[in-house]
Amino acid sequence: MKTITNNSHPMEIAIREAKKAFLKKEVPVGAVITDEKGNLIAKAFNQVETKKDSTAHAEIQAIKKATLKTKNKYLKNCNIYVTLEPCSMCASAIQYARIKRLYFGCYDEQRGAVTNGVKIFSQKNCNHRPEIYDGIRESDCNLLLKKFFKKLRIKK
Repeated sequence: MKTITNNSHPMEIAIREAKKAFLKKEVPVGAVITDEKGNLIAKAFNQVETKKDSTAHAEIQAIKKATLKTKNKYLKNCNIYVTLEPCSMCASAIQYARIKRLYFGCYDEQRGAVTNGVKIFSQKNCNHRPEIYDGIRESDCNLLLKKFFKKLRIKK
């Protein structure tokens, strides 16, 4: 696993997507998919509450958009940028879409499934392992989540 801390443009877009989720009272997670040249293919944010769909995570939404745009179920030469470590559902979707590289911002010790939890890509039966780059804009991604959950606790 490689950790990079540069201010990559796709992660900035993912953070903007996460901010959209925040404004819609969704857990602020954003995702962006680029092609091998870095061109934007898809972007999305969590819409679980809005769509009343427990599978409407940012990564799933972005993968759906990208496969429609590319007209291919596999995203072999694509990269996904996510503000939060993917859960097991999203990590599995990344595996099945055969995404080449996964870049994520902050870690999710409770529900993450890449460097935490079940570590999907470390399992023997994992048929595709993306290159993983973690900790990108970690403090920015983490701050947004902390603000969201602090605001949620205040309302209760």
